[in-house]
Amino acid sequence: MARQFQPRMATGSDLLEGDVVYFTSAGNWSRRIEDAALAVNPDAAANLLSRASAFPNAVVGVYLVEAALDDRGRAAPAHFREVFRTRGPSNYPQHGRQAEREHV
Repeated sequence: MARQFQPRMATGSDLLEGDVVYFTSAGNWSRRIEDAALAVNPDAAANLLSRASAFPNAVVGVYLVEAALDDRGRAAPAHFREVFRTRGPSNYPQHGRQAEREHV
C-alpha cells in the first residue's frame, strides 16, 4: 500500500545571513515557518521546489520537507530536525532567534 502524501514546504538557508528561510505562496522567502507555502500533492511539491530553486543568489540548500499543520492550518515542523532548525543557531543559546523564543 502506498504511503499517503504528507504536505511539503520548501526550505533553505539565506545566503547572506545564514538563517533558515521558508518559501511562501507569494513567491518570496520568509524567516517565519508559519508563512511557508504548502504543497498538498506530488505535482504541487515539484512545482514548489522548482519555484523555490529559482533564487540561487539569495538562498542555498533548497529542499522540500514534510510539514505538519498547526491549529490554524499553517505550516509547522513535522520532524524534530525542522523543529531544531526553527530555533536558529545553537552555538550561542542567548543570541538571535533562540533568545526571542521560550526554550522547550
